[in-house]
Amino acid sequence: MPELAAYGVVLAVVAVTTFAALFAVRRVAVRIGAVVKPDERRVHARPTPTLGGVAMLLGLLVGMAVAWALGDFSAVFSGSTEPIGLVIAAVIMLTVGVVDDLREVSAPAKLAGMVLPATVLVISGIAILVLRVPFLGVFVLSSDWSYLLSVLWVIGMANAINFIDGLDGLAGGIVAIAAGSFFLYSLELSNQGLLAPGNLGPLLSVIVLGACLGFLPHNVHPARIFMGDGGALLLGMLLAASTMVVGGRVDQQFSGQSFFFYAPLFIPLVILGVPIIDTLFAIVRRASSRTGISTADKGHLHHRLMRLGHGHRRSVFILWAWTALLSGFVLYPIYTGSGDGVVPIGIAAILLALYTVLRPGVRFWAKGADADDEFDEQPVVGPVAHRPVVTPTPDRSDGDPPDP
Repeated sequence: MPELAAYGVVLAVVAVTTFAALFAVRRVAVRIGAVVKPDERRVHARPTPTLGGVAMLLGLLVGMAVAWALGDFSAVFSGSTEPIGLVIAAVIMLTVGVVDDLREVSAPAKLAGMVLPATVLVISGIAILVLRVPFLGVFVLSSDWSYLLSVLWVIGMANAINFIDGLDGLAGGIVAIAAGSFFLYSLELSNQGLLAPGNLGPLLSVIVLGACLGFLPHNVHPARIFMGDGGALLLGMLLAASTMVVGGRVDQQFSGQSFFFYAPLFIPLVILGVPIIDTLFAIVRRASSRTGISTADKGHLHHRLMRLGHGHRRSVFILWAWTALLSGFVLYPIYTGSGDGVVPIGIAAILLALYTVLRPGVRFWAKGADADDEFDEQPVVGPVAHRPVVTPTPDRSDGDPPDP
């Protein structure tokens, strides 16, 4: 297996490449008019260039080239069609997203566009081959079932990341935490001899992590560039590919002594719990309101947090924290072989939940008490014209110009 230093080199190269390329991508996006303007369903306050996924793809290409040149990953590249299939699929998926960013295609056309790169992955060998179902055993999938489940897995992951990409830095941070966690998980599987030496999963997880780390400095609030649908679909597809080549091929049980019921393919479902739950809620919400599944709205988790009273940065931090907490819930028993970590993790979850729900109320109470002391007056007897009128000052923190 490659040394950690080799993974570190690839991580640094991808991060630096993505970070540097974004300066040029921003200029090109502005020049060709790939700019997202504020509207009623978006929370940003100024026109912002998109197409950040182009820089991520460049980071992926350079990272794969460096990994091939290092020699430490010779088992991954020798005699395998998976790396070239991954690159082709990544180019196709990014193209689908970029076209949607520039000229908003219909939902069926976009779905068909996502099926194509997923099919390329399966043809190249990146697919779910075995499926361990808790308490039911291991199922070796036929080619038809393998193709169907693999395509659905890619589409589901891509849409989950795309749905959660609603605040500056949110999707990039969640994917970075998930990719780092899945790298640690797959590394431990490798150390236990449960992954073949040429498995692409650990390398791909490191590349995804590097792309996110290079992108986040440009995307934290206030964002200077968005990843766009192209970047979100690309990251979702890469995460799906990394989980398929790890969780979809391990037919032996390994997830710690206490959490034995976890199967490898179910690990990313836990780590990516935030975007997956958000996606399920969006499907139910839109189905109950008889709107299209792809119809945009402001009912996502990040929108709800902001309506609770959390600011932009705090809403992002809370969802990052939930992702990190779920990742710790998975990794602790894997690395320790013990379930004792459920107690501190459970306590942390309770504290985070209380902070999520109660923090805006505490802030509102503190500010409201001062306002009541300042404007609390006795009822005024006499003409309405003599009553004091208090005109609230509008909050212009979002950068909007004053009303005329």
